[in-house]
Amino acid sequence: MVTKLAILLPPSEGKAEGGDGAPWSPDAGTFGPELASRRAAVAKALRRAKGGDQRLLGVKGVNLDRARQANRSLIGAPTLPAWRRYTGVVWDHLGAADLTAAQRRSIIVVSGLHGLIRGDDPTPDYRLKLGSNLAPLGLLSTWWRATLSAALSGHVARRGAKRFVVDLLPIEHRAAWAPGDVDGVSVVLRERSGRPGGHFAKAAKGELARHLLTSPDPPLVALSTWDHPAYAIEIVPL
Repeated sequence: MVTKLAILLPPSEGKAEGGDGAPWSPDAGTFGPELASRRAAVAKALRRAKGGDQRLLGVKGVNLDRARQANRSLIGAPTLPAWRRYTGVVWDHLGAADLTAAQRRSIIVVSGLHGLIRGDDPTPDYRLKLGSNLAPLGLLSTWWRATLSAALSGHVARRGAKRFVVDLLPIEHRAAWAPGDVDGVSVVLRERSGRPGGHFAKAAKGELARHLLTSPDPPLVALSTWDHPAYAIEIVPL
């Protein structure tokens, strides 16, 4: 049996606009067949909320206008692969543009809209945090948890291509996933003083993800060889 890597990453709030990919539908991508009905429910709830308000989306002004427009028209929206759509600090330092196709397929994003998407899956422009309360669904991390956990566990344990999971998710996104019987570790970045890394560790998280994806070593060995001047890692078995 071949053991592959699966790295869990959050989406970014910053996203590229537009897209040259096929129109988005809830059943698109790797996890689409399993998660389509839930994705459709999120898209419907966003339409009912007229795309969302400042409180739901956490932005204002022109950024709110853009987010509301994107959220109102998700079905049929133009897409980009996830690695091109997400433009935040983690993703900038991941440097996905010059990873191989296989390496990008090893990235799995935990998302308020999609539940799960792979690094190369088609992704529309949108804005929605997993910690949001979206009527009538409620807290999205809780609402997604059972379905998302089953889909992810099945994916990483698939016969002939078992995957070792490295969870690099923040707390908000970890709340949407119950690992179950999965082989892997959860990784927390801490300052050298021992304090949690927080926002300023995002760049280091992207660099760590890249190190894991490009290292020829097994994941646990690659983790042991990663070194950063400002941050250390805490490794906890799943």
